Amino acid sequence: MDFVSDALFDGRPIRILAVIDAHTREALSIVPRANFRAFDVVAELDRLARERGRPKTLKVDNGPEFAGRMLDQWAHLNGVEIDFSRPGKPTDNAHIEAFNSRLRAECLNASWFLSLADARERLEAWRGEYNEERPHGSLRNLTPRAFAEQARTARRVA
Repeated sequence: MDFVSDALFDGRPIRILAVIDAHTREALSIVPRANFRAFDVVAELDRLARERGRPKTLKVDNGPEFAGRMLDQWAHLNGVEIDFSRPGKPTDNAHIEAFNSRLRAECLNASWFLSLADARERLEAWRGEYNEERPHGSLRNLTPRAFAEQARTARRVA
């Protein structure tokens, strides 16, 4: 989980919360907002937990949205461990950094967002393509969605 910054066509800044599954490489959520507070991060994590179940661990940086009491309390109440990366060490969270690089190169740099609604629509379209149409070499050339489905099937069989 990490943030990426960008701007709308008129220069107004936006922040984008990106949440990926480190095992399946699925982009679980890409949410643009004018600004994020810890409450917004927790609300998104609650939504994802209802859809997919709670994670065992969250890998995050030391940003104020992640290092505050609200996320700590959410993690404690949900039995989730928070794994903070060391300051200045992006390699501690290499999966999200690689994802953010692709997001920036393929979507953010190629788009001119007219509004937050436009950004939401385009980011969601890119997330769908990333999860469902693009094979990843690290996943034996499966798409993240296909790899995740294969993993779910294997868990049911086991």
